[in-house]
Amino acid sequence: MVAVTGDDNSGAPAPTDSSGTNGTIAAADQDAPGAMTAERDEEAPQSDVTDESADGAAAEPGDIAVTSADLEQESEIAADYIEGLLDVADLDGDIDMDVEGDRPVVSVVGATLNELVGPRGEVLEALQELTRLAVHRQTGTRSRIMLDVGGYRARRRQELAELGRRVAEEVGRTGVPQRLDAMTPFERKVVHDAVAAAGCRSESEGEEPSRRVVVLPAEDVAVVMEPAGGGQG
Repeated sequence: MVAVTGDDNSGAPAPTDSSGTNGTIAAADQDAPGAMTAERDEEAPQSDVTDESADGAAAEPGDIAVTSADLEQESEIAADYIEGLLDVADLDGDIDMDVEGDRPVVSVVGATLNELVGPRGEVLEALQELTRLAVHRQTGTRSRIMLDVGGYRARRRQELAELGRRVAEEVGRTGVPQRLDAMTPFERKVVHDAVAAAGCRSESEGEEPSRRVVVLPAEDVAVVMEPAGGGQG
């Protein structure tokens, strides 16, 4: 039995800016050790190196390339699973199926969907993992299926892309590295792409669930990070 919370979701809150500018970055304790490594592009060829993709599905050695028929089958299995959850939870919602690149996407649209997203998308992430398990149980292969509810991921992607662009512009102007709030792999990937497009570098540091993006000036080879609370965000 799956418990669906009724927490209100008005969209994930924007990270706060310790410098007082309206919602960009937040200073956080960086006591936990951890080398900074950039997430790899989710579209990069998979290898025996872990692929921290847009939604956290890690590629493993020996992953088999899937066909269009495989992706359609995964979408159908996922749609049936989500439909069953909606019935159990007595929630209304229509289910759309699509394929984006090499990834099946199942979206739930309707009027009573906040319960399926939760604060900062936590319920949505849990449902996505359950859906992947349901697909794996029937197909015997790992699934990279993405679940969206009420367009949450699309809205969050837009917010994070703007955040990444804005912080990259500030870092490029000041030369001061900036740490962002902890994010999910999906969120970090969006920020990495936006920062790169803006001409800066970004890396990830820390361990889940406290892993976060650090935005760096493009020309920096080595930087000394300011301690948390040091006025640099």
